[in-house]
Amino acid sequence: MKMKGAASMICLLACVVLLLAPAFAGDKPMQPRVIQPTRFGVSLPLTEIAKTTPAPVFHGWIVRKEHEPRNQPFTTYDIKDPVQQDSEGAEKALPITIGFNFDGVNGQQAGGVIPPDTNGSVGDKQFFLITNFAFEIFNKSTGALELGPLLINSIWKNFGGQCQSDNGGDPVVLYDKLANRWVLEQLEYTSSDEICFAVSQTDDATGAYYLYQYTWTTGLPDYPKIAAWPDAYYIAVNNFGSGQGEPCAVDRNAMLTGAKASLICFTPSSTDFGYLPSDFDGTTPPPTGAPNHYVELGNSNTTLKEYDFHVDFSVPKNSTFTGPNTLTVPAYQTLCGGGNGACIPEPHGGGELDALGDRMMFRNAYRNFGDHEALVFSHAVGGGGKVVAAERWYELRSTPPGGSFSVYQAATYKSAKYNYWMGSVALDKNGDMALGFSVDNSTSEDPSIFLTGRLPTDKVNKLEKTVTVKTGTQVQGAVNRWGDYSSMSVDPTDDCTFWYTQEYSNGGYNWQSHVVSFKFNACQ
Repeated sequence: MKMKGAASMICLLACVVLLLAPAFAGDKPMQPRVIQPTRFGVSLPLTEIAKTTPAPVFHGWIVRKEHEPRNQPFTTYDIKDPVQQDSEGAEKALPITIGFNFDGVNGQQAGGVIPPDTNGSVGDKQFFLITNFAFEIFNKSTGALELGPLLINSIWKNFGGQCQSDNGGDPVVLYDKLANRWVLEQLEYTSSDEICFAVSQTDDATGAYYLYQYTWTTGLPDYPKIAAWPDAYYIAVNNFGSGQGEPCAVDRNAMLTGAKASLICFTPSSTDFGYLPSDFDGTTPPPTGAPNHYVELGNSNTTLKEYDFHVDFSVPKNSTFTGPNTLTVPAYQTLCGGGNGACIPEPHGGGELDALGDRMMFRNAYRNFGDHEALVFSHAVGGGGKVVAAERWYELRSTPPGGSFSVYQAATYKSAKYNYWMGSVALDKNGDMALGFSVDNSTSEDPSIFLTGRLPTDKVNKLEKTVTVKTGTQVQGAVNRWGDYSSMSVDPTDDCTFWYTQEYSNGGYNWQSHVVSFKFNACQ
């Protein structure tokens, strides 16, 4: 039935109000929560700290407990994935050239904790590798080790509090390409729930850092993931105990000068979980005043959700976290019964490994190409048949920049022989896409490291053949903790060279971190 006159106007106004309304928690608009640092200060240069700090000592293995699962686990969907691509049937070889391909710190050298939470980032001069509970810094031109391995808490030496005394893990390091600075974090929970931040004073990762400690009162801020953006460093955590996601922003401008830096958080719906904030790559910033773009898996196997975070540190109540922009995606099989448990089979008597199939994998990589913006990210899904796990990947686009994001590509990369999981994906300046992930099967392939990718001229939703980075020769054994993430970053100097960090097994509990650099042959 058609409406006319005043009735039509009333409906139009109501629809506009609904479209412009902020996100709600229950019946009330979400209110931001402001957290001030409980401590902040300045470190010594890491080169000085290293002179008086011993290398980590192995005292036996600490097996971290499972990460907090979703508050509302996925329904188990056992369907035929309509966008599966058989990796063995990919049309052509991946046109890349491998550069460095070397091992980093291993589990015993890191003091003995499992899983490694392998993560790394490349800057102007160095590659910074960080794991549970240790880090190393390499010269990116020669591959030489410049510093480490050192325990992460040594960065906070003489700072006081838990940041100095303990290592809680879940570390992330990023290179802020807009400021040429390093930013890193890890959590703490021995006596109270904390997140420790450090921001370098220069582009030298071995120099001095501005240090911060924030206390969480809503529960352990589990699985923190950070991102660099022009107006803030954005962070997402899952509150341990509630299984609820929490998005936050910390004052980047203050951190870059070592000033007191406030942190602003929201608590959205109890069904929100596993957010990833958008992390800037490239040389073209987002549109002026653009919000950070958070993504998460939807509450069904056919949706993603995207939110926009506007932060105002001068007037915190003006900050907003709006959405969701619910995006329909091709249906996928849920993994491990829809939860975050272990179901990836190892061969040769090994146990099953964690998949973390209930969340997106780090990073949500952002790039502004001028005529459009792009977000790329991935997660593990069911493979179907005899294969347990496959990699689902996405590219969202906003055309022109500043508009709403929609799904440009969404596909599942599957093998008939191998499990693919624990991936990370990014784009170079040409729009070439690189995806790295863990690989194994139940009969012959020990956990290994593969790469794939695509050119922007390739068919939509298609990746090329895999490239083997490291073939595993051991299984992890009875302990199931694996990952819990890997990291694909892009060199800011040439904006072409990818650096990927992942793990494989040295046998038993002793994981081995591994680093590979490569570039697409056409990117110059």
